[in-house]
Amino acid sequence: MTALSHNRRQQLCTALTHTARRAGAIVMAHYSAGVTVELKSDDSPVTAADREAEAMILDELAGLAPDIPVISEEAAAEGRLPDPGERFFLVDALDGTREFIRGASDFTVNIALIEDRVPVMGVIFAPVPDRMFYSWALGEAHESFEGADPRPLTVRPRPERPLIVASRSHRDPATQDYIDSFGEAELVSAGSSLKFCLIAAGEADVYPRFAPTCEWDTGAGHAIMLHAGGHMKRLDGTDFLYRKQDSNYLNPGFIAWGGGAAPSFPQSA
Repeated sequence: MTALSHNRRQQLCTALTHTARRAGAIVMAHYSAGVTVELKSDDSPVTAADREAEAMILDELAGLAPDIPVISEEAAAEGRLPDPGERFFLVDALDGTREFIRGASDFTVNIALIEDRVPVMGVIFAPVPDRMFYSWALGEAHESFEGADPRPLTVRPRPERPLIVASRSHRDPATQDYIDSFGEAELVSAGSSLKFCLIAAGEADVYPRFAPTCEWDTGAGHAIMLHAGGHMKRLDGTDFLYRKQDSNYLNPGFIAWGGGAAPSFPQSA
């Protein structure tokens, strides 16, 4: 496989920011009109907003990059999983469905490009605060707020009292124990992939995740955070990789962080 050129990746990323914004408009139409909730086979919630926004994204990806397979959350739930090959897209059209159903603001649209098991491009749009995060290469992570000119994203050095960002919906006792190990750390609860974006923007320092996620939950945020200078490893300190077909694209737990030395890994030898 030949990697996409820097220019091609940038062009594709720019196009996908517009796609993500259009998907966000679909999601917001449902947010304003009221949400009807169904349960998938794994008892996780799904709404018409998830399905309609995903269908639009898949249609646009087919036009922008017809040769690149797509792994998306709702299609995967229905058993539609193409062979991803070495390069593929990951799509979560509505990450933070529980937050969306509850009427909270921290849900996102996510599109990632994976090459050789590593995220190389990410687009995340948070419709309610109108924050667009995107990246296509190391040092090329950006945010546009309310459609304004983009600003570069860079992680900050970890302060003596770090700010830890963690899931509001999926915080288990093991995650809480890890958070407590930081002592005087400040804790902020947030939903969806916004946690990665807060680290990339220098607004948070560490994101521990022990509860299950899927690749489409993490790919875009992982890319943006990496390209802003951040890091992400499994709980044992090994590399966090994608295209895990044998596990149906389920992720292991992980620690994500911005600047500074790696924090402790709870499962390291």
